[in-house]
Amino acid sequence: MKRFWTAVAVAGFAFGLLAGCNDYNNSIQYNTGPQISVPAPTGVVTGSADFLLTVNGTGAVGQFQATSAIQWNGRKLATNVLGGLTLTATIPASFVATPGRAIVNVLTPQSGTGQNGLSNSEYFYIYATTPNPLPILTDVSPNSAPACGTSCSNASVTITVTGSNFLPTSNSGGTTVTFADKLTPMQQPADLTITSRSDTQIKAVIPGIYLANADVGSVAVCNPPNIPGGGGCGACPDPTCVKLAGGGVSTNSISFTIGSGSAATAAIAEETPAISQDGRYVVYGSQQSQVNQILLKDLCVGVSNGCSVNTRVVSVAADGTAGNADSHNAVVTPDGRYVAFSSVATNLVEGAGAGRQVYVHDTCIGAENSCKTSTALISIDSQGALNGTESVLPSISSTGRYVAFVAITPSNTPKIPGGAAANVQAAPNSGLRQVFVRDTCLGATDCTPKTTRISMMPGDAPANGTKPAGPAVSGTAKQIALADRKSATVFTPTVAVDENVVLATPKEQ
Repeated sequence: MKRFWTAVAVAGFAFGLLAGCNDYNNSIQYNTGPQISVPAPTGVVTGSADFLLTVNGTGAVGQFQATSAIQWNGRKLATNVLGGLTLTATIPASFVATPGRAIVNVLTPQSGTGQNGLSNSEYFYIYATTPNPLPILTDVSPNSAPACGTSCSNASVTITVTGSNFLPTSNSGGTTVTFADKLTPMQQPADLTITSRSDTQIKAVIPGIYLANADVGSVAVCNPPNIPGGGGCGACPDPTCVKLAGGGVSTNSISFTIGSGSAATAAIAEETPAISQDGRYVVYGSQQSQVNQILLKDLCVGVSNGCSVNTRVVSVAADGTAGNADSHNAVVTPDGRYVAFSSVATNLVEGAGAGRQVYVHDTCIGAENSCKTSTALISIDSQGALNGTESVLPSISSTGRYVAFVAITPSNTPKIPGGAAANVQAAPNSGLRQVFVRDTCLGATDCTPKTTRISMMPGDAPANGTKPAGPAVSGTAKQIALADRKSATVFTPTVAVDENVVLATPKEQ
């Protein structure tokens, strides 16, 4: 027995020597050097020339020393020390010749036993030359299934998801299909198993566990950023990654009804939620004092401290007063700042037209402290094309500048003021669903807000009585996808459109 304890003591002493002398093995001891923030830049496109990398210290664990050095994938670099909290080093082009991720950290010479001098590690992204596109979702078939109750082991349903910009599995992991409902006690949205795919169509399986109760789910598609080894959908950590690597969640989702009857109807009344790109913010419809309001919930996903889960009403007027009638069809920008929705409330802005209208609410999330929350009417046109219409089903671009929506014009004979019938034909768009795009000029200079009609769609609703589909605008408004009863169409503007160019009249492809 004595020999056993002697052996244990010797082994412990040897382990202590290894821990004290090892400057690199973080599994043995904690990092003891100054901590660093995310490097600048956070990434570059593969094939870039030599560039200067800046690393700043943060936290309370000491300062950098004259001998501190930036490490790139464990390789010590020639480093300039600028004061106690800033280091710079030149990264040669050969380090970023291949897409992927590099690990950046700082090594400060140890100051004693147990001090390895290593900082925390941060990723540096080397983006492929072509960013992945944002996927466009146009249809899910079937879009319903019976509730399976307690016999759900073999009740899975295969759905066909149709759209565009779908990616193969060889491209950074490929497009994923997600499903979320309200009653299943699981982490959501969940990735579905995909059985086949093309660039316009994916077959995926909804497992029976989601189909137990009458409910309504939502189906969405997502492309990963174009970073080999960079993680799955939503893996972009910052706007630079979003811009250079692309990908993201489709700007819309499509409802999937489970069961029938009052329970499913009630679930549909709550509507399909929309979610920000990083999964932190969720917007959804919910009954508040017998009025359906649009709510935004901050889940604090990805925030380690200083954040508390909270919910706010966004279907509000400038003074914070909640809408006095129902609001529906909420969508949100990838960063959670702008929320578009349709509402019949009459108190959100002055001068709004009768019936359902489309609004955008600025939550000021991520903005400077001087930002004030506001709500703006979107379904408006100085040329009068939207007079007398109702507007629904908005879709919003990544920055919130462009909003596409459906305007519905009742097929009534125009009236002359005073009540006499006009001796003219009804307007050509009477009784038709039309798609408009509003350029709000958000973030633009020398820009005049403008509303452009891009199509007329026959009928007010599909023949089978199901909910009509709305338009889907791409993140930069370069494409707008439309769907009628039989097919889907993608429109492309006659000029290249991005967040700096006013939308021109599109042409059908």
